[in-house]
Amino acid sequence: MRIAIVGFGEAGQIYAQDLAAVAEVVVWDKKFLASNPAPNAASEADNLRARAVQIGVRPAHSLAEALDGANLVFSLVTAASALEVAKQAAPLLTREQILLDFNSVAPDTKRKAAELVAKGEGDYLDIAVMAPVPPKRLATPLLLGGEQATVVAPVLTKLGCSAQAASERIGDVSAIKMCRSVMIKGLEALTTECLSAARQYGVEEAVLNSLHASFPSLGWDDRLPHYLISRVAEHGVRRAEEMGEVVKTLQDVGVTASMSQATQQVQARLPAKMQLKSLSYRDLTPFIWQDAVDRLK
Repeated sequence: MRIAIVGFGEAGQIYAQDLAAVAEVVVWDKKFLASNPAPNAASEADNLRARAVQIGVRPAHSLAEALDGANLVFSLVTAASALEVAKQAAPLLTREQILLDFNSVAPDTKRKAAELVAKGEGDYLDIAVMAPVPPKRLATPLLLGGEQATVVAPVLTKLGCSAQAASERIGDVSAIKMCRSVMIKGLEALTTECLSAARQYGVEEAVLNSLHASFPSLGWDDRLPHYLISRVAEHGVRRAEEMGEVVKTLQDVGVTASMSQATQQVQARLPAKMQLKSLSYRDLTPFIWQDAVDRLK
């Protein structure tokens, strides 16, 4: 079994490393094309290629090379790049090759990607990743949609993934993921906004006590606030991009997306403040939400 992984970010690296134990894995990322920024300085491309070798996978020199001979092609890029990857991969795919689109985009975007792939010889599957890839890694729940879903789900399961065929139609599982994100990313944004203000007024303890009294099973008196705000601090840029697709998902069926548009703004705002303060997520770990809010005043 040969697997090509397109996109070598956090999720791509996790899937590559874990799948390397059970399959031959080749990886490709457009960042591999970057040149050295200065003499004697390692570029991001060099670092990424070195990381690939370190975890036991082969970095390709082009998308065509990565796809050559692959049985499954995992697309694990950003929402903004998902359609472009499908467009570039479509003429390169051969019979019995399947592009698995893991990206968090609107159902209509998945359907457009499927149409592009259908112009060639390969097949296409809509994959919805239903939880953060870390910490469960390969065990992260996956929903599969498309005509090949029932065929590919057991293959992924044998590789160590938690895969479930959920629909024969492209777009259904992405609709599930996008609608879920309204709530999950919205809760992260609401918590960030709520507790940032409470901290400024010096009433955060009373607010958290009240939240715990109303929802005692959620952990408002424990790690939940730290976790929710940390997700925005660490992944807000990517989450804001995903929320743009959520907004499109809602608008495509005539649902007003006011809350999701606000969530997108809050998800983007915290990382922007961190950048202005020259703070990385690593600078804020171990993550304590009160410390993060204080440092970002």
